[in-house]
Amino acid sequence: MPAFDQIVVITKKTALDELVERFNSRDQARFYVEHMGASFSEYQASHDAYQRALELLRRSLPGGVRAQFVERQFLPTFLFGESDLVATLGPDGLVANTAKYLKDQPLLALNPDARRVDGILVPFSVEQAPEAFSAALSGGLPARGVTMAKASLNDGQTLYAINDLFIGPRSHVSARYRITFCGRSEDQSSSGLIVTTGAGSTGWFRSLLTGAAGLVDGFTKARANAPVSEGYRFDWEADLLYFTVREPFVSKTSKAGLVFGRIEPGRELELVSYMPQNGLIFSDGIEADCLEFNSSAIARIGLAERKLNLLVPARVAELSYR
Repeated sequence: MPAFDQIVVITKKTALDELVERFNSRDQARFYVEHMGASFSEYQASHDAYQRALELLRRSLPGGVRAQFVERQFLPTFLFGESDLVATLGPDGLVANTAKYLKDQPLLALNPDARRVDGILVPFSVEQAPEAFSAALSGGLPARGVTMAKASLNDGQTLYAINDLFIGPRSHVSARYRITFCGRSEDQSSSGLIVTTGAGSTGWFRSLLTGAAGLVDGFTKARANAPVSEGYRFDWEADLLYFTVREPFVSKTSKAGLVFGRIEPGRELELVSYMPQNGLIFSDGIEADCLEFNSSAIARIGLAERKLNLLVPARVAELSYR
């Protein structure tokens, strides 16, 4: 039976919370939204649903175990204990945001609002919280090892991702770099690179493949690439990553021969930045928590040495959870 020192619950601000922060009051936020011709009711309804879920979660916490609540913005500076049971109350993005700061701690993901949250990475509803906490604390929930990506810089900094890494420019300009993979190297100019895990294959990776297939089909007046755009998904636990170069530009000084590849165990993608400024690497859509990737920086991208221990219902333990 696992011994946990405490339960750490990761929460997030609602869209209404962020509007109130921006405009200083709920009334001012409402005035702005309605003045712009939009409806305020959905902001309020979504906020109320999250608050109800949060209250239900609080009531579901088992007695005798210390609990701590941490808002998402404090994750970069929060230190998780080795014996913490971590729970998230929010969408898939909150799971991804939390995962990169964990080591071996199990994560129990709770969906606060099934009407609004897809919950691909969130196996439990908040209504299941009492049973889920009890089972997790007694060791009755299996964990799936979700593969993560890792970016390492030559100055020792690292960044993890549960869905994807972006390597490129901070704004809408071209990224300049040298790419090396499987013994091949070339200088490139592009909109940046995406490195995708199995968990991220249904998101940004799917969009990239769908867009590329649609462009080729539209240009050639064919439908030959439809199966490509439909075969995007690969397993969360698969020990592989894919990299994709976005919009590579061919010129006298840049090529486009290395635009897609499969990163397996023992392989790394190497990138040398040629960008004097505004180069960066960020993960899972959070640009604020990034690594600077400017001239002389060398990034090596590969499979992370650890995985996310995502708790799942026992009834799906024998399935390939995706």
